[in-house]
Amino acid sequence: MRAFTAIPLAALSGVLILGASGLAFGHSNEQSHDRHQESASSNQSLTCGGVHPDETAPVISRKSIVVHAPLNTVWKVQTDVENWPTWQPGVTSLVKDTPGPLRSGSVFRWATEGLDITSTVKKVKHGKCLAWGGPAQGIDAIHVWTFTPVKDGVLVHTEESWTGAPVVANTAFLQTALDASLQNWVNNLKNKSESSF
Repeated sequence: MRAFTAIPLAALSGVLILGASGLAFGHSNEQSHDRHQESASSNQSLTCGGVHPDETAPVISRKSIVVHAPLNTVWKVQTDVENWPTWQPGVTSLVKDTPGPLRSGSVFRWATEGLDITSTVKKVKHGKCLAWGGPAQGIDAIHVWTFTPVKDGVLVHTEESWTGAPVVANTAFLQTALDASLQNWVNNLKNKSESSF
């Protein structure tokens, strides 16, 4: 399992979803009064176009952060995948095989510390939801992002689940690694978004 120690583990995401569903995990000062608030309190996974983390996965991580930038800025930073290497230190290269904005069927290939990943977009709802898949090293991941406008910016929430033989073999280590990786990702997204407008 040494190979996993150097990998920014959020990069292993099989599916990433960006949405505006209103979840506010871990932020008692930010309240959302829509139907998704109950999901947050019961730890049910976010859903976007029918894609959601695996509730039965041995590893699930959830992180939130408030970004003091407009929603359009945060969305552009996160979905402009070709520029990830400029603000995500672990992403060393990224090439879009499908030109233009991300849409269903778009494919992009990226590398992080020796790990090559190919992701295919499954669902896009501009400004609300984006889902893509691409398992790596025996891990099947589902990764969700939500973006909710709040008084002073955008509440970004992310959650990710991991399944597969490597996860079952070393659950505690990979849980800790994924928690740290997701925290780094939201911190980097916040820093880049706040410096981009």
